[in-house]
Amino acid sequence: MESTGGPYLNTAAVTSPVGIARLLQMMFGCTTFSLVAHRGGFSAAYGTFCMFVWTFCFAITIFIITCEFTRLHSCLSISWGNFTAAFAMLATLMSVTAAVIYPLYFVQLHCYPISCEVRDFRIAASVFAGLLFLAYAAEVFLTRAKPGQVTSYMATVSGLLKIVQAFVACIIFGALVNDSQYGRYVATQWCVAVYSFCFVVTVVVVALSVTGKTTLLWFPFERFVVIYTLGAVLLYVSAAVIWPVFCFDSKYGSARRPSSCAKGQCPWDSQLVIAIFTYVNLLLYVVDLAYSQRIRFVPHL
Repeated sequence: MESTGGPYLNTAAVTSPVGIARLLQMMFGCTTFSLVAHRGGFSAAYGTFCMFVWTFCFAITIFIITCEFTRLHSCLSISWGNFTAAFAMLATLMSVTAAVIYPLYFVQLHCYPISCEVRDFRIAASVFAGLLFLAYAAEVFLTRAKPGQVTSYMATVSGLLKIVQAFVACIIFGALVNDSQYGRYVATQWCVAVYSFCFVVTVVVVALSVTGKTTLLWFPFERFVVIYTLGAVLLYVSAAVIWPVFCFDSKYGSARRPSSCAKGQCPWDSQLVIAIFTYVNLLLYVVDLAYSQRIRFVPHL
């Protein structure tokens, strides 16, 4: 607990640049899902995902603002700085995904077969979804670690990249379950094992940082991060070589998209998505490795 002396309410939680960004997140998030729920409408998995993103981010933002304004975060047995930095990065990624998906699947310029009023509500929701993404991106920009600054791990470039890596891995998993036919070869099963192992360890690193339990390791946390990131780079290099060979080489798969494949139900499309995001994550881990050797970690900020 913090000292009971002084004011109980922390006005800086809503008047500082970060506090203002969070108030904007709250307002834009509430406006977005209200417009969709009232008249815009949503359906299928894509619409449900967007509504989940907006309501989830709104709820956690309210929780963060309340805890900081009332100073109740000092009662929580977590590393508050790591928690808020990790959530801001995750919310940025989720909100930009929803801001792309919702207008792509639900917004149209003409009114048929929906009414013009529904169309207008959907366009307005899409605008506020974009503003919501900008508000979360602003918080990440404001709270990121500056050169020479002592800060929590999740606010560093390496910490923020961990969230992006896990998010990209989720995209890979989504493509894997969408009839990617990864079980045909042991080599592609190895790639799935690589994606799964790196995802699990990345989540463990984030969880240890957020809960402030990094001291549970038998050796320094920053050394563990560097060793793991090096291992992840090597593993992703193997997947980046193996996956395209066994999916797009004519001996094992198909170099071109089969003409008989239905749109949205073609294993080749899923394999291409996995290949692209494998290289994306490989690049992220390489950048992470470069930065993780330079960080100085403070466990309880």
